[in-house]
Amino acid sequence: MAKSPQHGAESAYRRSAEGTRLRLLDAASELFAERGYERATVRDIASRAGANQALLFRYFGSKRALFGEVMARGGHEQLRTTPAERLFEVALRGMLAGGRKEGADRSLEVCLRSIGGSDEIAEALRGLGEEYAAVLATLSESDTGTLRGDLALSWLLGIGLMRVVVGKEPLASADPDTVCRLVVDALGGLLESLPQSDGAVTGEVGRIPE
Repeated sequence: MAKSPQHGAESAYRRSAEGTRLRLLDAASELFAERGYERATVRDIASRAGANQALLFRYFGSKRALFGEVMARGGHEQLRTTPAERLFEVALRGMLAGGRKEGADRSLEVCLRSIGGSDEIAEALRGLGEEYAAVLATLSESDTGTLRGDLALSWLLGIGLMRVVVGKEPLASADPDTVCRLVVDALGGLLESLPQSDGAVTGEVGRIPE
């Protein structure tokens, strides 16, 4: 049965609306990662998405709500779909790639750039960090597992801070595969259930005693 012209027009509108919404989410993710929450303006997000500010507010209601969706689509989705033993390396590789890899999750970059924002934004970032640390803590059977999860997350964010925000050389331009090998293999001393990365770095890594 053929669709009516009205039905076809409605379907085209829904496709167009969803496409605009996704472009706004992509643009917001990029700008929050590049500038942080406070410095990424609604006008610039809409402009990068090829939309207008009125549409941004229609689809998301506010900049803060848009930020929440960006974080949910990125960090929370990564937490939901990534096995615990792969989470650190996947998050690290995404952060090392930054905007150079299409489709890479940039939630941790957003966290780093947005630290020091409003109390509500800081609370959202703290909550995401706690979720990452809790998953990483499951990779240790030690009584200090929770602390180890926090330390692993601190190392991850510290690497991001020095590479992405500070631009400290040689880390800022180091090969992501090399950084991942060195870090993930060394991290096995902290999180006992973390598998070694492929192509382990030569040299024995000491383990932290129980």
